[in-house]
Amino acid sequence: MRLTLTPLIAMCVLGLAACGSQDNAAVEQAPVTAPATADTQPAGDEHASHDAGQGQVLARATLQPTKDSQVQGTIEFMQVDGKLHAMGQVSGLAPRSEHGFHIHEKGDCSAPDGSSAGGHFNPASRDHGSVTGEVHHGGDMPNIVADADGNARVHGPVSPSVNIGQGDGADIIGRGLIVHADPDDYTTQPTGNAGARLACAVIEAAQ
Repeated sequence: MRLTLTPLIAMCVLGLAACGSQDNAAVEQAPVTAPATADTQPAGDEHASHDAGQGQVLARATLQPTKDSQVQGTIEFMQVDGKLHAMGQVSGLAPRSEHGFHIHEKGDCSAPDGSSAGGHFNPASRDHGSVTGEVHHGGDMPNIVADADGNARVHGPVSPSVNIGQGDGADIIGRGLIVHADPDDYTTQPTGNAGARLACAVIEAAQ
């Protein structure tokens, strides 16, 4: 009896092994498709709103070097939290240097030394000082500071006594913008002892 059953058992075992091999081959040949989940969907652009919240650009100024200077840059004026700010980049400065930075009364950069831009914009006829203080010119702004490569990042307040686009005597559209050779001491009248003019621009309404 044992001699009869043994061959039958062996045949069944071989048959089951063959079936298992075919099933494994079918699994190996089938394409693997990951389920569509939220993690596998294309992500949105995380930087699309990088500048959102900074406000609309209201005016721009392109700084050009005066005679024997290499200072240049682009400044934008915009509303930030309801207040005017100047933002941008200035290059060509001496490494790690500090410079006076003001709005001037005339949008005229025709003189080689920038003197055609006149004095500080001062519609309220006040003394010169720090823009963060109670008494200052409408054109007074914080000094700009260059890094080791002579580049300065500008992000500072503009006096609340001026405006952009209202067309009155306090409007900065059409005024000049000057980078000085020396830092503003915020005390010396009427210029803060900021020295020569390294770059000049005309403030224009943004298009």
